[in-house]
Amino acid sequence: MSIPFWSVFIAALLIYVAKIPLAKAMNAEAGGYDNHHPRAQQARLTGLGARAHAAHLNSIEIFPLFAAGVLMAHTTEMFGWWVDVLAILFVVSRVLYLLCYWKDLHWQRSLVWVVGLVCCMLLMLSPALRWLLVSGV
Repeated sequence: MSIPFWSVFIAALLIYVAKIPLAKAMNAEAGGYDNHHPRAQQARLTGLGARAHAAHLNSIEIFPLFAAGVLMAHTTEMFGWWVDVLAILFVVSRVLYLLCYWKDLHWQRSLVWVVGLVCCMLLMLSPALRWLLVSGV
């Protein structure tokens, strides 16, 4: 399996890693995990619990964009260091994003979010960028 595909797998795992502090907060802040109405319980969380919930949701939101970027690069036979670096950088940005969200480092979180978004966009644009370089436009 290629580095970008491993990165997609890791990014998918990070969605559930992001849920760990959320589940802990639900258990601690609300007197136990309410498995009957978890979404209502999550909506009442504050502090770290609320931030962990937001980080989890954001991980779900960005994942399809990253997966689409990797698939676009793969299906157009974009291989090599450029795609590998973008995929790895995305995963690193997502790990840092989670840490920043949990620690309430708001501007740093926004910065690493932008890095991850740019990686997704560049992955999607990589076939066009290759065309530009090859055609000399």
